[in-house]
Amino acid sequence: MPTVLTVNGYRFHFYASDRDEPPHVHVSRGEGYAKIWLEPNVEPQYFYKYKASEKREITKITEENADYLKEQWYDFFK
Repeated sequence: MPTVLTVNGYRFHFYASDRDEPPHVHVSRGEGYAKIWLEPNVEPQYFYKYKASEKREITKITEENADYLKEQWYDFFK
């Protein structure tokens, strides 16, 4: 479960068992966690225990770093 990005305390990471799924990233901080698809567009699948403002912030961070996160995904799962 490599951490590929940390911003504002949010940890963006992958699970090795997700190899057969489309590119996505998991995000955790405190008790909150999320899963966000990276392709074909940045699209949250779910958010748990995050406030609306945190959801917006996580989505924005993911959009701003989407190219980097996809690159990390393909490097990790090659």
